[in-house]
Amino acid sequence: MKKNLNRYTIAFYNLENFFDTVNDPYLLDDDFTPNGFKKWNKAKFWNKANKISRTISAIGSNESDFPPVLIGLAEVENKNVLKSLLKSKQLRDSDYAFVHFDSPDERGIDTALIYHKERFMVLESETIPLMVENTNGERDLTRDILYVRGKLHQEEVHIFVNHWPSRREGAEITSYKRIKAAKTILSRIGQIQENKPNIIIMGDFNDGPNSESIQTLMDTGQLINPMKKLLSPVTGSANYKRTWSLFDQILISHSFLNYETNTHSFVKANIFAPLFLKEWKGRYKGNPFRTYAGDKYLGGYSDHFPVYILMDVNKA
Repeated sequence: MKKNLNRYTIAFYNLENFFDTVNDPYLLDDDFTPNGFKKWNKAKFWNKANKISRTISAIGSNESDFPPVLIGLAEVENKNVLKSLLKSKQLRDSDYAFVHFDSPDERGIDTALIYHKERFMVLESETIPLMVENTNGERDLTRDILYVRGKLHQEEVHIFVNHWPSRREGAEITSYKRIKAAKTILSRIGQIQENKPNIIIMGDFNDGPNSESIQTLMDTGQLINPMKKLLSPVTGSANYKRTWSLFDQILISHSFLNYETNTHSFVKANIFAPLFLKEWKGRYKGNPFRTYAGDKYLGGYSDHFPVYILMDVNKA
């Protein structure tokens, strides 16, 4: 079947602890060192880098002739792992670059944006600090929100890449942090001096499409959540204790529903879950084929599936 030559993929992928092997004395990264709990070494690092690159290069390939134009990432340690990723065999010829800033996260896991240099031009990038406190009154040193303004095929877009605070202490107890993250994004959107700006909000939100935090974004009436229709008890982007979740999502502004010449139009959203990203057998068959299960090295890709949307460029 002939593919649409004006169709492009935008994706998000939580990479599950994509650390280098070097011990940073200022981060809690000791587990991911050769002498650490997980015995993380260069062979394991490059195995993971090559697996991630294989995945990224394949996202949307059944529907588009081009590799993804934008890929938001979570759980990357630093610029060095991103440089290595772009040098890996599946991506080295793809003309990618990235935007990354170190965040205050205690473990050193950050967000980033990979972009195709021929199709996207960065105009501005910054981190938006997420100022939330733990229940004891101390600041939660969590991930910043990555903001990138640029031109995608000459159309200006505003991108927010997220990895919101976890549910480790309980979903309800920590929900106020993720609601604050949503309000932080809305505050930044309010500063955009454009009529009907093109907005893409992607990330691991640690909340599903029906949660209060995501609803806080939706209540503005500016956005649609195409991932919501994918919500299902039998599939998702991650599986924890035999329960599927859809914390990985991509939200877009209503402006992507037009068909004007030289603009982008939303086509569809999906979870990228081919067989090679799944456990093939056993009690966890069908789950994401992850790198580790506790301290046991499995050698897989990630504990999350990527999610993606397809956009058409409207030609005259």
